[in-house]
Amino acid sequence: MNEAVVGAGINRVDGPRKVAGAAPYPSDFNAPHQAHAALVGSTVAAGRVVRVDTTAAEAAPGVITVLTHLTMPRLDRGPMTALGVSPPPPMQDSRIRHYGQHVALVVAESPEQATAAARLVSVEYERAEPLLDVLDPEAPRLLDPWGADSDRGDTGAALASAEVRIAQTYTTPDNTNSPLGLFATLAIWDGDRLTVHDTTQWPRMVKETLAAVFKIPESSVRVLVPYVGGAFGAGLRTWQHVILTVAAARRTGRPVKLVLTRPQMFSSVGHRPDTVQQVVLAADRSGELTAIDHRTISSLAMEDDDYEAVSAGSAFAYRCPNVVTRDVQARLNRPAPCSMRAPAEGQGNFALESAMDELAHELGMDPLELRLRNHADVDPRSGLPWSGKALRECYRAGAERFGWSSRNPEPGSTRDGDWLIGYGMAGCSYPWYAVPCSARATVSRDGSALVLSAVTDIGTGTYTVMTQVAAEYLGLPLDLVRFDLGDSDMPAAPQAGGSGLTGALGGAVRDACGQLVRRFVALATKDAESPLRGVSPAAVTTGGGRLFVKSDRSRGESYSDILGRHELAELSADGSSVPADPEDLCMAPSGAFGAKFVEVRVDRDLGLVRVARVVSAIDGGRILNEKTGRSQIIGATIGGIGQALLEDTATDPRTGRIANGTFGDYLIPVNADIPDLDVVFVGEPDRFSPIGTKGIGEIGLVGIAAAVANAVHHATGKRVRSLPITLDDLL
Repeated sequence: MNEAVVGAGINRVDGPRKVAGAAPYPSDFNAPHQAHAALVGSTVAAGRVVRVDTTAAEAAPGVITVLTHLTMPRLDRGPMTALGVSPPPPMQDSRIRHYGQHVALVVAESPEQATAAARLVSVEYERAEPLLDVLDPEAPRLLDPWGADSDRGDTGAALASAEVRIAQTYTTPDNTNSPLGLFATLAIWDGDRLTVHDTTQWPRMVKETLAAVFKIPESSVRVLVPYVGGAFGAGLRTWQHVILTVAAARRTGRPVKLVLTRPQMFSSVGHRPDTVQQVVLAADRSGELTAIDHRTISSLAMEDDDYEAVSAGSAFAYRCPNVVTRDVQARLNRPAPCSMRAPAEGQGNFALESAMDELAHELGMDPLELRLRNHADVDPRSGLPWSGKALRECYRAGAERFGWSSRNPEPGSTRDGDWLIGYGMAGCSYPWYAVPCSARATVSRDGSALVLSAVTDIGTGTYTVMTQVAAEYLGLPLDLVRFDLGDSDMPAAPQAGGSGLTGALGGAVRDACGQLVRRFVALATKDAESPLRGVSPAAVTTGGGRLFVKSDRSRGESYSDILGRHELAELSADGSSVPADPEDLCMAPSGAFGAKFVEVRVDRDLGLVRVARVVSAIDGGRILNEKTGRSQIIGATIGGIGQALLEDTATDPRTGRIANGTFGDYLIPVNADIPDLDVVFVGEPDRFSPIGTKGIGEIGLVGIAAAVANAVHHATGKRVRSLPITLDDLL
């Protein structure tokens, strides 16, 4: 085993392709004789289409066809996926469910012609009063939509008898995923075979969905996405524009390409749902929590679903005998929400950790000490020991690097000229998630290896870390290993999302490489010409591109020697990983844990907030690549700063139109908003994971908003319970 290659902060193997402009993203693909599509969106949020006139559009230069609900084929809804239902099929009737809903698709010879003709489609509506506010009593509500609500102990009695109690309401707005790359789809039919280039985090799911919707065998569909261009959760569904593009390609008999505009990205591919959260905490005078009551309501589309258990994390965040969590969703005439980096936890943690800071202030206790005093040494839900939890070490290491002990606890007590300085912190976690995964490993006669799986790399470093894992278990130098992905015809794999891919894929790659090594060992130990003849397979290991005896490195031979002597061009093996049952292992599977420490500076006259420092201490289990792991935390931290101070998808309360659906109006952090970010990893390899990892894609964002809000309170004495925190909150 070549252990030195894992853990090292090597550069991204796909980096040279990206900086040279040679990495093909979905919008880069083209096909011979392709046509181009443009969408027409509804200009009302509720009602129905009473008339659609495509005459002028169809007569425009270059136009090939126009699809509306009157001309679209009747389609079934896609299948249930591991993350929930598929979106409803597009343009199946005249009803309008949200502003910007697709009501027509124009196909033309060029993108400019399609866009120009789309403006000529005339649509008349019968308007209805839209439901737009999550607290609107008329909005249909789903209670405990996923059966995730929890009830432990007697929370009502504990609250009634509490020595100290705080009860507050916290709100978070819609945020939009906003990847840099616009989502694009290119659909190519060849008879009954379909090839699709798509912006997706889950090629296998798109393949299965398109096969079901268009009633063709899955073997006839191929989905390709070697590079994604960012997604942050928006690529976890087969959205309606993908279905429309495939339908248009079938209708025209030509490849059809659609690239969404930036405003369409705000209404077509999901968003983080807004929430209203009520948190009640009770404790005794020593700071021991006696009750947690966390209730949320979040937004949902009229005819779609989204898994977003906002309060669920509060059930295991702290040692507490009495806990209630409740989640409700309100159906509204707004675009469908979906996962956005750190779904549910990103919102729920803000409320819980803000409340913990308020409780600490009420008790006159250091916020860090309050969290340490209520640390959950075992999983409060099951009583099982964690498979790995170094949260105490996160608190210690983060506080030390940050200089938390120098904090004056009095709000507004620290200044630097006109700047009020505040320190804030938050604890955080992200739930464990694992799903089955498959991979295939091949070693060729030239000694190189190719490992395949139908996953995607959304910028997290999958290409790189899986190259490292394969090199480790095959005993090959990194430059002789290639990991390839982004093709649904490769071995089946789950989505890149939920902080579960690295563990699942790493386990599958490990198994495939192990199976392959065993095949080579079986050939060699039974071969009279091999120096390994008669050696017990258990006594053989790998390294330097060779198999050799553990006790005698000189006794061995290369993969190339074995293949050459047996006249084989290559040898392959398949591998898989399936999550174990926690009960069988008598432990609670642990996601990542972390502690966030933030310094803010607030202009006392203008209310401007600047983040001056962030320290993130993360228990991510075994870190496969220090450099890409740190990059994950930094990127997510930037997202957390955006959530805390800038991002707010503004929906007009009368019309339902998204009012800031451009990068000129929707505020996201830029370089000037971000200070140097410090990241430290602590902890040990996780006992539940075959390769010791925990997912770290989400944990970097969780806790940042609360830590910023708590720091703002420390700087100013003003408690802001609604995101984003803006200067008008502080003037």
